Amino acid sequence: MGTITDKEMGSRVNGADQWFTDPGPRGSGRFLGRITAAGERSFYFRYTTSTGQRDTMSIGPYDPKGRQGSFTLAAAREKAAHWAKLYREGARDLREYFAQVEAHRLKAEDTERQLTDREALRTKEAEQQAELEKQRRLTIKQVFDRWAATDLAPHVGGDGKRIGRRDGGQYVREQFERRVFPHMGDVALVDVHKAHILTVLDAVKAEGKLRTTNVLLADLKQMFRFAAEREIIDHSPIELLRKRNMGGKDVKRSRVLSNEEITALVKQLPKANLSKRTEIGIWIILATGCRVGELMGAVWNDPKPDQSALQTWIAQQHPLRPSEAPKLGVIDLAARTWYLPTTKNQRDHTIHLSDFAAEQFSKLAELREVDPVTNRPMTWVFPDRQGNGPVCIKSFGKQLSDRQRSIETRMKNRSSAVDALALPGGHWTAHDLRRTTSTMMSQLGISNDVINECENHIKQGMSAVYIQDRREAEQASAYDAVGKRLTTLISLGKKRSGRS
Repeated sequence: MGTITDKEMGSRVNGADQWFTDPGPRGSGRFLGRITAAGERSFYFRYTTSTGQRDTMSIGPYDPKGRQGSFTLAAAREKAAHWAKLYREGARDLREYFAQVEAHRLKAEDTERQLTDREALRTKEAEQQAELEKQRRLTIKQVFDRWAATDLAPHVGGDGKRIGRRDGGQYVREQFERRVFPHMGDVALVDVHKAHILTVLDAVKAEGKLRTTNVLLADLKQMFRFAAEREIIDHSPIELLRKRNMGGKDVKRSRVLSNEEITALVKQLPKANLSKRTEIGIWIILATGCRVGELMGAVWNDPKPDQSALQTWIAQQHPLRPSEAPKLGVIDLAARTWYLPTTKNQRDHTIHLSDFAAEQFSKLAELREVDPVTNRPMTWVFPDRQGNGPVCIKSFGKQLSDRQRSIETRMKNRSSAVDALALPGGHWTAHDLRRTTSTMMSQLGISNDVINECENHIKQGMSAVYIQDRREAEQASAYDAVGKRLTTLISLGKKRSGRS
């Protein structure tokens, strides 16, 4: 019996199994080569078990080049020699021995994997804890930005309901930047206590701005709840604060001017020493239901203004408080329209100018001045003294308020006509005029949905999703009806005051 050779392993198939055996010492097992009747060539190791039975274990297929998954003769012989060594050293049952070795290997791998997993888990927990600690050290400004992006940005939920704030949280941001951030904007939220918040709220309350105090408290509560839900803090330190202990119970204004009061204004306005534009502006608000910011942002359509440039100018003049900026709108007397490309509700709005409203704007057109720089008529309908832009929104309201005071409460360097605009129903504001317009429309039999469109109110719920009609024709009729009512009331007022 000779040593197995590659020549033997490459022998032709003869229709029967061919076995080749390497010589070796007794008690060491035997290295075997085999060619099957089908031509398969493989290597084996044969040995006698501890019970005296022969067992033959496969080493693997033969390939003279040792390609993947196969053995050359030398590689197979080396593996058989290793098994023979194990056999001589006492591993009499190699199959069971290798099964135990594999079991130990798998167990060792499993143990190593468990150790690795535990270490990875500890690392992950440590990272999470570090991230949690980092989150818990977020400043008020950082938490506000996250809250604003998540909850204040306007969008529509799957149920069709509007989520977030119409202005994208701009008003809230302005209030925080003005009243909160200067005191504690860079303080970690977790370090903020109720006493800190009370200091801020008490300062607002001391200004006499009770409703602003309540609104700020409500917004702070929302932000703290947002933070608590995300485990930035354990709980809100101001959850138990109540409006009644801060700004008091909120009372929504419901003031509207009666027909008798509107008639009385015809007599009182000429004596109030208002600027002519402001006097006309009162009638325009009543005729259109516009907001003061929209009135102050009105521009003439001739020549067609560069809306983008004007909007950029407005933004530059109000970088800190955009909510107090005028809302740009184009007056086209020929088309009888007042087009606002963007409004408080983040959508465009077109106001139809009734005969009455168009007459008021025509009066303003007669007051139009020439720009000293361009030598052309000024673009703004309500220009400031320098002619660079529109009048400040607040100035309109101050003019009305200054003329509804008592002699004792007259403010220094302000109008002496302290009670010229006082009316029987009590103090009234520019926004009350807008509310009066809506009430007047309702009294004239105009439906609520049309009134809401005239006031540019956003529909709620599924109506906002499925009803896209803005009711332009009905809006025009509503504005015309209000214009006619105002014409009648003014005519009546002139008769009572003896004016023609």
